[in-house]
Formats: sequence, structure tokens, C-alpha cells
Amino acid sequence: MLQKLRDKTSGWIVTLIMGLLMIPFLFVIDSSYLGGMGANDVARVQAPPKWWTSAPSWWPASLLWQHRDISTAQFRERFEQVRMQTRQQQGENFDAQRFESTENKLAALDQLVDEEVARLASERAGVVVSDEAVRNTIASIPGFQTNGKFDPAVYREQLARGLPARTPAQFEQLVRDSLQQSLIPSAIATSAFSSKADFERAIRLMGETRDVTLGVLPQQEMDTAPVSDEQAKQWYDAHPADFRQPEMVTIEFVELNGANLPAAQAADEATLRKRYEEEKSRFVDAEQRQASHILIAVPANADAAAQKAAEAKASKIAAEARQPGADFAALAKANSDDPGSKDAGGDLGWVEKGVMVKAFEDAVFAAKPDEIVGPVKSEFGYHIIVVRGTKGGQGKSFEEVRDQLAAEQLKADADKTYADQSGKLVDLVMKNPTELAGAAKEMNLPVQTLGPFSRADASGIAANPAVQRVVFSEAAIQDGTVSDPIELAPNHSVLVRVTQHSAEQTLPLDKVRERVVAAVQADRTNQAAAKQAEALVERLRKGETLEAIAPAAQLQVSPLPTLQRGMPMPTAAANRVFFAAPVPAEGKPSVGKVELATGRYAVFLVNKVTPGDLTKLPPGQLETLQGQFAGMQGEAAQRAWLEAVRKQFKITIHEAQL
Repeated sequence: MLQKLRDKTSGWIVTLIMGLLMIPFLFVIDSSYLGGMGANDVARVQAPPKWWTSAPSWWPASLLWQHRDISTAQFRERFEQVRMQTRQQQGENFDAQRFESTENKLAALDQLVDEEVARLASERAGVVVSDEAVRNTIASIPGFQTNGKFDPAVYREQLARGLPARTPAQFEQLVRDSLQQSLIPSAIATSAFSSKADFERAIRLMGETRDVTLGVLPQQEMDTAPVSDEQAKQWYDAHPADFRQPEMVTIEFVELNGANLPAAQAADEATLRKRYEEEKSRFVDAEQRQASHILIAVPANADAAAQKAAEAKASKIAAEARQPGADFAALAKANSDDPGSKDAGGDLGWVEKGVMVKAFEDAVFAAKPDEIVGPVKSEFGYHIIVVRGTKGGQGKSFEEVRDQLAAEQLKADADKTYADQSGKLVDLVMKNPTELAGAAKEMNLPVQTLGPFSRADASGIAANPAVQRVVFSEAAIQDGTVSDPIELAPNHSVLVRVTQHSAEQTLPLDKVRERVVAAVQADRTNQAAAKQAEALVERLRKGETLEAIAPAAQLQVSPLPTLQRGMPMPTAAANRVFFAAPVPAEGKPSVGKVELATGRYAVFLVNKVTPGDLTKLPPGQLETLQGQFAGMQGEAAQRAWLEAVRKQFKITIHEAQL
């Protein structure tokens, strides 16, 4: 029977039918099985196959698309960088709670998306960054230099002190990625150009001044007329977003802080000596060598004859350098093809392992002091090398590092105490994950409550982004279980549980009627002020002068001569209105009205427009402005390219992970 079944279900016809039946399943299979976004990713950038650039994203072939994911860790690092920059810019005006808005988070994420789009586009274009380019870029960073030269010790120290700390290999990869993603946009920006006519037109507009006369109306009396139920209902229905209550939660939590735990005892001598023996290699200074070299460069595409000639030249110079009394520095100045060290007599300073190319590095660290080594072949050509000094490589004694070991051991013991207590608390919670009271009582910790609060008005631990991600997550709200420990700081964490939740909702009219009435009355007041200003504008357009109507209208008249574009006078918004007004006709000013920041209205006259004059620019400023204008054109071209590439790619945002 089984053989008959096998015979009936074999053959190309059955295979074809089965294949056709499988196609619909491609559209319904959970994307997590097909390489979908991971739980720890906030965004994905996908590019269609090169052989089908117009492939629709819904087609099953999208499984073959290239993609780059942006993890929550990457997003949090970038958002923290933006937070620090904003805090420095705003100083005391920085509002930590307001900064945590979804708008700010999406803006930071958009930067990361742009970077991934540029990187993926560069990869698809075949852009490759060489090791030499990475090394040269790192060596050119002023923060890694001492007296204008790259310093490996400073380099490692700065990386270790960074936020986050990075190893040289990690930083080199970061630089490589940055160079790769920026090459095409930078080339587009630098290749952008503008005509002389465009530049002169921009200068005339940028340098334009306007003579304006402003007449400020008195503050409009507040409308206090009653608001009917029908009027209130109409306003409420027309502005539902103004009367929404954000999503809110109430939580209970237990806080575990290492600072409140019993202090760890200082380690005894035997423990410290044991730690020293186990970690002795940590206290050995890296070996460094003071090296000089003469480079006879060989192009990468040089033929065998050119290679042989360069090697012969290098051998001849090496022989000269080995002669008694030879001046290596003079030979380097006369013969070296390395522009970075030639004028310094070939001096490379103190060299450390892991910085130079391998062949060169091996030769340096195998050489004896004052020994002439070479020619040594590398990707740059042939080197003649001399080591002029050595240092490092010696270990520190126990006595020299005892205090450091004691501090590290004390911290390790404190960390262990905290970890033990944290583990015990988690174990107790796991016995009954729907409540905190039992575990807290056994640990002698208080159960605290907080809320109700929204994302915008959270305070205390609830203002922490990590806490908010948990308490506003669907899992925490629906399950009502205790969270995993959420780290607030080193050795400081909380376990939280959502006890109440209310979804974002429009509040009923009866609860916000006072706010609705106030909004209607404020709108009436504004409309009355605008209507009064418009009536004055009509009188001015018919030929009346501002001086003539000012007394009766109680206007505060202020001349604003030679007002510059972009000047916040009287406000930035008002300045934009003044410069958007038509150019006045001969003998007839341009008239308009503007709402000021105080809620008052003003009428204005644009009496004169003076274009910017290139001939009046100070010497040197014209070139500066030309450079700035070219930069603006380059940025616009760069942005246009990026937007065009984004349209070709598929970008998925997981906003719930922010």
C-alpha cells in the first residue's frame, strides 16, 4: 500500500502542483522565520537585489534583499549623544522630560537611518575603504596626537575613557564604516556648483534690508460672553486633539541600591597577592620603540622592473647608512618618499605594536638598538629602519599596584554583594511574579508606588527611559507581572509592575468644558483683534497714513529702519512676514498685519527695499560667502541624493522599541 502511495505522489506533475500550493504560504509566514526584524532592533533598511532594483517589497523575492538593522543599543547610544549636545546648548533651560518626546526620538533615529542608507548604497556601489585610509584618518585626529604627532598611548587612553569605551579594533571598524558611508555623499557635496548669477541673486536677497514702520494695536479685551452648549460642542468636535488624555500608568516598584547595602570589607594581604599573581600581565607596560625610517615608495601597480629598481635603490641607501659615521637623518631628508617623516630625518617617534603595518612592525621589534634593518618590503614600498631607543615591557611590583588592587577588590566584593542580593530578589519574585509584596518583605525592602503618570509628566524613576520602555510596553500592561531588573545606574536597579493603565483617549466634553469655553473665548478675542487690524490695513491701502490713524486707534508707532532679513525684530516670525510682503510700488508702501508673540496684533508698512550690494562687502567676505553658498548647494545636493536613495529602499521603523 505504501509503495502504491509513493508511486502516485511522485513525478513532475505532482511536484509542480506542490510548488504552486506552497506559493501562498510565502505571503502569510511570520516574518520572524524569514529574517524579519529582531526583538532588539528599532529599524531596518532594505535594498532590492542589484539584478532587480525595481522589485516590489511585497514580492517573495524580498527575502533576497540586502538589509541593515539598527539595534536598540545603537539607538540609545545616539539618543544619549543628542541628549548631551542639547543639554550643552540649552544649559539651564534644558527640559529632560520634554526631551524624551517621540518626535525627538524619531529625529535621532532618522539620522541613523540616513547613515545606514548611505552605507548600504556605498557597499552596493563597490566602495571599499583601505587599511591605509583608516590609519591616516585616525592619525589625523588631534585628540590622539602629542605635539602634532600621533601618540599610540594617548590613542588607547582616549578610547578607554570614551562613552562607550572601545578597543582599537572596534574604533577602527567605526572609522571604516564612517568613511564608507560618507564617501559618496561627500563627493556629491564637493562636486555641487552654482552659477555666478545664482550667487549674486542669493547675495542680493540675503543682504536685503527693509525700512518698516510698525503700528502695534492695544491689547484686545478678553471676550467673556457666554458660550452655548452648541458652540462648545462645535469647538470640541473640531479640535479633538486639544482634549486628549495621554496613555497613563500606575506602577509599584522595589528599588535595590548597592549604596544602601552593607559596605564590603577590605581584602587581606593574601587575597591581594593572589589577585596580583593571577593578573600580573595587566601591570606590564607595552613595549615601545623609537624608530626612524627611509621609504623608497613603489606604486601598487608597479611592474617587476620598477619593483626591482626600487629595491636596488633601497639596498644602496641601506649600505650607505651602515657605513661608520653615516648620518641616517641626512640620508632620510635626501632620499625618503615619506612626506610625514622626511623633513624630521625619518623620525616616527615611539612606535607600539598594533599601529604599523605588520612587515614594518615585525622588523622594528626584532631589531637591536642602532641596528640598520632593511630593505623591508611593505605595501608602501621598501623601508630602511633604525631603532634609536626602547622603553616599556617591564612589569610593576606588587607594592606599586597594591592600592589599585585593593580598590578593585573592594569594588568586586561590593559588586558581588549587590549581585547576590539582586539574584535573591529575582528568585523570590519568580515564585509569585504577579506581586511584589512577598519578595520585598523577605528582603526587607519597601514596595513603593508611583502614578498615574504619562510619558511626558513622569518623575522619579519613571522619568528613566528604560523604565518607561518597560511600563508602557504591551507585555507589562497586559500581563501585570513583575519586570526583570531595570538598571538605573551601576549597582542600582528596580523591579516594576504596572497596577493600572488607561489608554490614550479623548476626554468627554463634560470633563473639559471649562477648557473648551476658555478656548472659544480666546479664539473670539483673537478674531476680534485680527478683524480690527485688518480694518486698519484697509484704511492704509486706501491712502490714509499711519500717523493719521494712530491717535484714534491708540497705535504704538515704531520705525524699524534698515531691518535685516532673519533679524528677530520684533520677533523672528514677524520678520519673516515683513520680508514676505510684496516690494512696495513707487511712492506707495506695502501694507500688512502681523500677530506678535504677546497675542497682540500690529499693522506695518514696508516703505523701502534695498537689495544686498556685492560691491560693499568687506575684502575677503565675498570669498567666504561664496564658500558658504557652495556649501549650502552641496548640502542640498547631498540631501537630494539621500532622499532619492531612500525612495529606492524599504525602511521599517519599530516605534514601540524607542
